[in-house]
Amino acid sequence: MPDASAPQESATVATVVRHDWTRAEIQALFDLPFADLLHQAQTVHRANFDPNRVQLSTLLSIKTGGCPEDCGYCSQSAHFETGVKAEKLMAVETVLADARRARDAGATRYCMGAAWRSPKDKDLEQVCAMIEGVRAMGMETCVTLGMLNAAQAARLKDAGLDYYNHNIDTSPEYYEKVVSTRTMDDRLDTLSHVRDAGIHVCCGGIIGMGEARADRIGMLWTLATMADHPESVPVNMLAETEGTPLGHSAKVEPLEFVRTIAVARILMPHSMVRLSAGREALSDEAQALCYLAGANSIFFGPRLLTTNNPANERDVVLFDRLGIKPMDVGAAAE
Repeated sequence: MPDASAPQESATVATVVRHDWTRAEIQALFDLPFADLLHQAQTVHRANFDPNRVQLSTLLSIKTGGCPEDCGYCSQSAHFETGVKAEKLMAVETVLADARRARDAGATRYCMGAAWRSPKDKDLEQVCAMIEGVRAMGMETCVTLGMLNAAQAARLKDAGLDYYNHNIDTSPEYYEKVVSTRTMDDRLDTLSHVRDAGIHVCCGGIIGMGEARADRIGMLWTLATMADHPESVPVNMLAETEGTPLGHSAKVEPLEFVRTIAVARILMPHSMVRLSAGREALSDEAQALCYLAGANSIFFGPRLLTTNNPANERDVVLFDRLGIKPMDVGAAAE
C-alpha cells in the first residue's frame, strides 16, 4: 500500500526554505529523471503559488548604449561594435507615457534599465521621478542601473522603489570569462546595499554563454545560499548579439533550460522565477514546460532592453491555451 505519510512529507519539503544547499545536492537535482524533477518542482510551486497565475512585467531601456563595462554578452557595451548607439537618459514624461501603455496592456510591474556602470546622483534624481510616477499608476517598480553605493540605494528606497535588479550572471568560477571590468564581489556589494536599504532584490543569471552545467549549478548555489533569497530570479537564455565576444556561443538545448528553471524553483520556493531574455527563441511547448517547472513571471511586450521579445498577442494566445491568468498587482510580494 502507498505510504500515507508520503504526501505530508512532500508538502513539508515543498514549504521549507533552505539556505544551506550544497553543490552536490544541486547536481543531484539536475541529474534526476526529467519527469521526477518536474514533479518535484511543480509540488514546490503549488505549495507556494497559484500554479495558473503568471506575473507580467514590462521592461524599458531608459538609457541605452555606451556602457563602460565589458560584459561579453551585452550589446550596450562601449567595448564592442554591435550597432547600438549611446543615447541620453530619457525624459521622465516619455517613460511615464510608456508605463501607462504597459499598464493598460496588462503589466503589473514596470522595469527600467540604464546602461551605466553606476548612476550619477543628478541622473538618479530623474530616475526617482520616474519611480514615483510609475508607482502613482498602481504598478510595482524595478530598476537596474549598475552598481550602487549605500546612499544611492537609500535614495531609491525613499522614492518608493520596490525591486532592484542586479544579476550575478554566472558562477563565481566562470565570472571572469564573462566580464573583467568588475568582480562578482562588486555585484554582491551592490546587492547588500539594496537589501540593507529595504528594497526587494531581483537577481539571476544567463544560460548559454559557453558555461558548463557545473557553472549553472554554481550560479544557482550562489543565489540559493544567500541569507535572503532574491525575491525575483530572472533566468535568461543568451540572446546572441553580433559583435559581442559571446555572440556565437553554443546554444543550450531547451530541456536543459527547463531543468534550470525547475532547479531554481526547488531551491528558492518563495521567489518569483522569471523567464527573461531569449524567450522569443523558445517554442510554445518549451515555454509550457517552463511554466510547469515553476516559472511564474515573464517580460510582457515586444522589446526588452535591446533585444526582441514575443509579441503580446503570442503570450495572450498561449496563456489562453494553457489556462494561465495574469497575476494581480502585489501578489508576488505576498
